Amino acid sequence: MAGPVVIQATASLRERDPVLAGLIDRHGPPPPRRRVPAVRRFANLAEMIVYQQLAGKAAASIHGRFVVALGGAVRPEAVLAAPPELLSSCGLSGAKSASIRDLADKVMSGEVELDRIGRLTDDQVVEHLTRVRGIGPWTAQMFLMSTLGRLDVWPVGDFGVRAGFGRAWGLGEIPAPKELVELGEPFRPYRSLVAWYCWQVADDREAAP
Repeated sequence: MAGPVVIQATASLRERDPVLAGLIDRHGPPPPRRRVPAVRRFANLAEMIVYQQLAGKAAASIHGRFVVALGGAVRPEAVLAAPPELLSSCGLSGAKSASIRDLADKVMSGEVELDRIGRLTDDQVVEHLTRVRGIGPWTAQMFLMSTLGRLDVWPVGDFGVRAGFGRAWGLGEIPAPKELVELGEPFRPYRSLVAWYCWQVADDREAAP
């Protein structure tokens, strides 16, 4: 998400919805994100797999050991050359090790083309990445948002987005994913930004005494 584009998108969202206007006043515009270069996309996606369903500090520790174990550069060749016990010694579960190996294998074989994936539509990216063992729609959507910088991703399966939306818009309860699909429609084509504000609201609640 490039800076000028985010500023324009934020201005548009402010005009559409008073709740978002208040969130923008409180949190400011989302930080600009540049697309991750193709050469770094494998390492970026492997990091997302490491972080799945883990608290930030624990995931960061495991990921740090993982990078060191591979000699400081996370590349598919290095992953496939590493013995299974090396990956497990970093704290990776068997499932995550298998997922990262499957990603490396599919990248090496050309079944997953991370260098060309930016040319695909959002739906095509999700379909492309979910071929990999252990990568579901949520991980693919995070890749779209953080790696490719796509502006209109709406991760309705993300608990933080659902909880933040329910609290910010005063729904009284956390909306179900299907309900959130409809609730997000008025915010096209900038739903990635709305998701970011939902995360801020969810984080505020977690930090509250």
